[in-house]
Amino acid sequence: MQTISDTSAFLSAALRQPGVIGAVAPSGPALAEVLAAVVPGRDKPVVAELGPGTGPVSRVIGRRLPPGGRHFAVEIDPELADRLELTHPDVEVLRGDAADLGALLYGAGVRQVDAVVSGLPWSLFPEAQQRAILEQVCYVLAPGAGFSTFAYRISTPTAGGRRFRALLHEYFEEVVVSRTIWRNLPPALVYLCRRPTVDRTDA
Repeated sequence: MQTISDTSAFLSAALRQPGVIGAVAPSGPALAEVLAAVVPGRDKPVVAELGPGTGPVSRVIGRRLPPGGRHFAVEIDPELADRLELTHPDVEVLRGDAADLGALLYGAGVRQVDAVVSGLPWSLFPEAQQRAILEQVCYVLAPGAGFSTFAYRISTPTAGGRRFRALLHEYFEEVVVSRTIWRNLPPALVYLCRRPTVDRTDA
């Protein structure tokens, strides 16, 4: 359950960078569970989380991650990154832009990951930024790994929302759309994607 301090920290970040945060509240538990379902529950997987915010999805990833797994979180907002390090000491916080995902992971000694979980506000991004991030996601996914992200129902009919969904089908052979998660503010749906069409040798 979100605490008052979680909500306050999230709203503060949203006011600082409305074009980066793009939401009025952290992801709810029901949405977090669906997003984190892509995280492997066996062996020692490496997971990259994009836009963790105050960490509601991070908590669920942490519960799913087996012993020995690694959880990296890419956060562009300095204050949220500081907070995540304090509240989630098991998460390896990478400060920077998701469009630099490959370089950020490489700096941590990682070339491939077994899942990418995203909380980014895709519909607010221009196409060039959407493509730049998706290309990085495709480059770092290990064979068979999955990518999960979400969209608010209210944003899916917008130009940015429609463009993003089309891009997912361009960058992935498989795109599965969840049912609407009504127990979230606002209601959302999740995209579960596998088998990137981008050749990693181009990275």
